[in-house]
Amino acid sequence: MNLLTTLNGSMMEGFFPAGWDLAKIDACCSHPANAIHERRPWWNEDFELVECKTIEDFDVKMGHEIANTIRVARAEGRQLSMILPVGPMGMYRWAVYFLKEWGVKCDHIHGFNMDEWSDAEGNTLPASHPGAFQNAMEQAFYGPLGDLTVPEKQRHFATKKSLPHYGEKIAELRANGAQHVVIFGIGRVCHIAFWEPHFAAEFESVEAWKAQTHRIGARLHPLTIEQNALTSFKSRTTLVPAYANTIGPALFVGADKIIGGAEGQFGRGMQWQGMSLWMTLRYGPDIWIPSTFMPTQAGRLFFTSELAGPLEPEMN
Repeated sequence: MNLLTTLNGSMMEGFFPAGWDLAKIDACCSHPANAIHERRPWWNEDFELVECKTIEDFDVKMGHEIANTIRVARAEGRQLSMILPVGPMGMYRWAVYFLKEWGVKCDHIHGFNMDEWSDAEGNTLPASHPGAFQNAMEQAFYGPLGDLTVPEKQRHFATKKSLPHYGEKIAELRANGAQHVVIFGIGRVCHIAFWEPHFAAEFESVEAWKAQTHRIGARLHPLTIEQNALTSFKSRTTLVPAYANTIGPALFVGADKIIGGAEGQFGRGMQWQGMSLWMTLRYGPDIWIPSTFMPTQAGRLFFTSELAGPLEPEMN
């Protein structure tokens, strides 16, 4: 007895994105923990999984990866176009630490925050609002870098005015030799940024889906809202906006390098991200599961060991 055998007639019927094969998803999650490293045919040959025993290890390793990418680009004399998430966040403290230890100036970075809370029209929270992603990025990364920081004119946030120009700005940077790096987390419904799985219903082909640079006032899935209530809003669902501005696949697929992170565990054996991680790695590229396109790119995905499972119930 499980969800698959009791779905019909339940309140969960029609809740998940229409293109999800729930039986296939369950099969993706049925493997022993050590099988997570088994490579799939569609993975990029330069895609690498990096296992971290603890969240503390995760923060340090992912932070070092970000900082080293910035350092190497500067040493090579290259500009960096960086898609930046607010979630995960712990790695920024260590990225700042390493950059300051090495004395690496960051005026070659062009930072593009991948998303921001909004209403249906794309109006966003004030930049100083404690729940705003712009505020979080200023507090966690740009501010602590001090004299080494990214120039303000090279910090871009997903506002109604700025987001529609991301595509052209990044294209111009890449045309002039910039490296395009996507830093990301994986959502409960396997979104990247707030590009939700149900958007797939609007497109007739993978190519049309991949051509989308952004969306203003994106309608969020209920699981996305509840994920953020638990992880960012101290369980207070009523504070979470139901819409967001977000980048699209044109900006997170086809990167020169990806740096991903999955550390969605709460303690005492509780977690929210194990299924999403296994889907990302095992389902195969599918526009109904946006994160499945990330392993097709070169780079690293850091994850905490607990997320690998086994994903079976246990007594706490």
